[in-house]
Amino acid sequence: MRVLSVIPPMTQLNTPYPSTAYLTGFLRSRGIDAVQEDLALALVLRLFSRDGLLAIRECLSALPLAQRTPRVQAFDRAFDRYLSTIDCAVAFLQGRDPSIGHRISGRHFLPEGPRFESLDAYIDDEGGDPLAWAFGALGVQDRARHFATLYLDDVADVLREAVDSRFEFVRYAESLAQSQASFDPLARALAAPPNLIDASLRELALEAIARHAPKLVLVSAPFPGNVYGAFRIAQAIKAQDPSIVTVLGGGFVNTELRELGEPRVFDYFDYVTLDDGERPLLALLEHLQGKRPQGRLVRTFVRSTEGVRCIDAGEPDIAFADAGTPTWDGLPLDRYLSLLDMLNPMHRLWSDARWNKLTVAHGCYWKKCSFCDVSLDYISRYEALAATTLVDRIETVIAETGQTGFHFVDEAAPPKALKALAAELQKRQRAISWWGNIRFEKSFTPDLCAELAESGCIAVSGGLEVASDRLLKLMQKGVSVEQVAQVTHAFTDAGILVHAYLMYGFPTQTVQDTVDALEYVRQLFAAGCIQSGFFHRFACTVHSPVGLNPGHYGVRLKPLPAGAFAKNDVGFIDPVGVDHDVLGIALNKALYNYMHGLGLDQDVRGWFAGRVPRTKVPRHFIERALG
Repeated sequence: MRVLSVIPPMTQLNTPYPSTAYLTGFLRSRGIDAVQEDLALALVLRLFSRDGLLAIRECLSALPLAQRTPRVQAFDRAFDRYLSTIDCAVAFLQGRDPSIGHRISGRHFLPEGPRFESLDAYIDDEGGDPLAWAFGALGVQDRARHFATLYLDDVADVLREAVDSRFEFVRYAESLAQSQASFDPLARALAAPPNLIDASLRELALEAIARHAPKLVLVSAPFPGNVYGAFRIAQAIKAQDPSIVTVLGGGFVNTELRELGEPRVFDYFDYVTLDDGERPLLALLEHLQGKRPQGRLVRTFVRSTEGVRCIDAGEPDIAFADAGTPTWDGLPLDRYLSLLDMLNPMHRLWSDARWNKLTVAHGCYWKKCSFCDVSLDYISRYEALAATTLVDRIETVIAETGQTGFHFVDEAAPPKALKALAAELQKRQRAISWWGNIRFEKSFTPDLCAELAESGCIAVSGGLEVASDRLLKLMQKGVSVEQVAQVTHAFTDAGILVHAYLMYGFPTQTVQDTVDALEYVRQLFAAGCIQSGFFHRFACTVHSPVGLNPGHYGVRLKPLPAGAFAKNDVGFIDPVGVDHDVLGIALNKALYNYMHGLGLDQDVRGWFAGRVPRTKVPRHFIERALG
């Protein structure tokens, strides 16, 4: 029985999302005929091509004049230039035509839409090269990559305004799925006449079916922004050949569909599986082959005459060490796009270059953070992997892909495991470059950071969250601001870039807390401890300690809306009553400037629109913490 695993739109464009690679590698290790397709990448490459632009223009011509926005009109006027350059720009971003970078870099080749206006922020007082600070006299390839990325963003904006307002390179139509108690919005969207994007995705799905002739199709939806595309793919498959079995799984299912009771989901998918897919898929394959009754499925939702029910025979998961090595065989590794949307050298790692994604350990060794889904399997079930096994996998992947860059996608890679990895790489004299997520804990000494840098570590990301010792303690992060400063400085001294995940709106967070947190962040940037960061708004989930025990955190949960579909985010009432939406605008503006080296000597109150209190953080707190 051939099994096809697909990645639905939209995910990263620079590298494949690893879920299908993990499943395909595992299934092949068990002697199962398994193949994979990245329909997210295929959709973008079809739309962002000469034929795709011609199809977009047909959509524009059908729009009444009153509905043609200034952006759409500007695109239409410059259409011939877009048509003549689109294939060159995409090939350049794929690394297949580097010489065209010289023309792109000169800014006379690509048409420039509104996205290029952001470059005005970098023009110096003498009117010189606006990006000389970032790229210098050389840096032609990076400079061109940034311009080509802005160019694609301009086309994406036109696609959004003229074809489908839900379109994004990531988070495509995510509002249809994210914490949607009712299936009705998604059902209406799926019943609507297909637009250009829908029709293109349908064609691609059917081409994949014709190419592989699978009996079973696995659709992995890691995020809410993959769900609409996942259902459109299943819809196309079922309309073409109802006998093909379709299965939905992935991160979205594992967090938001744990209490699934919506029977209409099964008009598209025959089965929905929870948590790691290896054991449920083995059980399902045995069932489809007549070797196992339906009542012995594992963590699998089915539709019956009584409605939706979850069947779980309770069999143990496949050990992490036995899950096999991911394979990227079948994915077009030379067709991914290396984008450069932000000039910050750390921030660009998420969208630039193709990284082989691996996991050092399953789950999280800390699993205490109060904002995290610590009650769910992907966090709670921690399993380490021997360094020898991990490096064996690394070498297998290098042999297959020919590329030595790795992104370790752990919740938080354990320091001991990373130390062992560094030693094993050195022992085998294996040169790689790698980056991944960690906790800023004291185990990362200057000596260990130097060892990791020697092993190929180029960057780390970790959660500082709200830079407040009071709130960090309430979050059970197990770190302090002073400790974070010392650890991040050790990484930076070793030549390793540092990205900080930041949070605002945590229960009981006051305006004073927020101002103080931004001051800590300012000082961390000024001291060179961190080079990049991202502020996200705290969201309470039903699986987190805050959601499970809100009284301990001083908040009261709002009732969940009635419905049988998604359930994850839950509203709450915080007696502090701060308008975090307004504060978030200031935080993100400040952070954007800090990442470009701007405003680091300014009073943090200047970023806020209204009056806020003076920070209580000593001006040289971080400097003193570093000794």
